[in-house]
Amino acid sequence: MPKIRYLEIYRDLKTKIETGEYEFQELLPSENHLIVSYGCSRNTVRRALASLAAEGYVQSMQGKGVRNIFQPTAQASLMIGGIETFREFASRNGQAPKTEVLCFAELTADKKITRRTGFPIGSQLYYIQRLHYLDGVPLILNHNYFLKDVVTNLTQEIAENSIYDYLENELHIVIVNSKREMTVERMTEIDEKYLNLGEYNCLAVVSSHTYNSEGVMFEYTQSRHHPDHFRFQDNAIRRGLSH
Repeated sequence: MPKIRYLEIYRDLKTKIETGEYEFQELLPSENHLIVSYGCSRNTVRRALASLAAEGYVQSMQGKGVRNIFQPTAQASLMIGGIETFREFASRNGQAPKTEVLCFAELTADKKITRRTGFPIGSQLYYIQRLHYLDGVPLILNHNYFLKDVVTNLTQEIAENSIYDYLENELHIVIVNSKREMTVERMTEIDEKYLNLGEYNCLAVVSSHTYNSEGVMFEYTQSRHHPDHFRFQDNAIRRGLSH
């Protein structure tokens, strides 16, 4: 399955916005210009722009065009509304990423794993424990579960680089949406060992169930974040009330 074109355009425009090629409050090129520039349909351009708008990067103005409203934050922040890899997050914030694989295993989901992840009992899974560093500081401990029927031939080497890059560019999986829950939990022995929590006895936890274009949940991930460096940002849109 070829990579979805609108995602390529979305990512290119997003990069141009983040790097300042399009300045804050500047109007992006017109739809017609983008259609010619990217060699695509109007619907494809509009879908890419809609994705940027949903993440708070741009705002459409009737009769005027699409304005860049993105302003980088002083502290590195993850996006609630979007799905981005750790390396994409680090690049967006101008920081150096490193991933260390602490555990790589294959297992079968039992009742305990099913209760935790949502995968059916008997599912064949990869379980990966990864420690993410930014600028040499360990900040995020990830517990990843991937469905082997979908995420085939996963290796430790791939896990040390970018699993999503492998999924999208090698397996051609279309990642559609991720349902997330954010909580604060007491630290575990593993958290204390790897995250240098100091005087903290708790940390921020983000649990995600992620689905592909076939509606199959192929990933469950629990990300455990150091409190000193935990910041999520989102773009909230008020919906009009029906009368």
